[in-house]
Amino acid sequence: MAEYTLEHKKSFTLTAYGFSIQSNFQDMPAMQKEKTEFWDKLKADGRFTKLKDAAKDDREWSVNEVYQGKPWNYFAVEAGKSVTDATRIIEFPESEYIVVAGNGEKESLFDQLTYRAFGEVLSQITDYAYIGGPNATYRKDNRDGTFYGEFWVPVVKK
Repeated sequence: MAEYTLEHKKSFTLTAYGFSIQSNFQDMPAMQKEKTEFWDKLKADGRFTKLKDAAKDDREWSVNEVYQGKPWNYFAVEAGKSVTDATRIIEFPESEYIVVAGNGEKESLFDQLTYRAFGEVLSQITDYAYIGGPNATYRKDNRDGTFYGEFWVPVVKK
């Protein structure tokens, strides 16, 4: 099983651009393709830069959530100023969070940590349960060609 920590996090808010995922969750290559196409579009049309310019820090977040009955993925930041055309302002509850950390390549780190958390950690722990709602992964540049990231998923004690 992948290593993880259980950490208490205060509530926090992310400002995001997102899209509704059309692929089946079991089809990882199709989901990754959708995310890549969306994120490339954000970079091409300037929204990526707009969001980064509003950020309080250099963390880039990928958020997954079911919203209005549909699965969504977002590129997000903890904003220090308003982004008027953002898709969503996502509230994360004060809670216990399972945190899975790691280092890797920029383009694969979000998926790597998410799949490790859901595929290895959450499927095997018995004393905590995912409470639903949004989960998020952030990444930061290590300045050596690699990135550090953490996947955060809110849980409750069973």
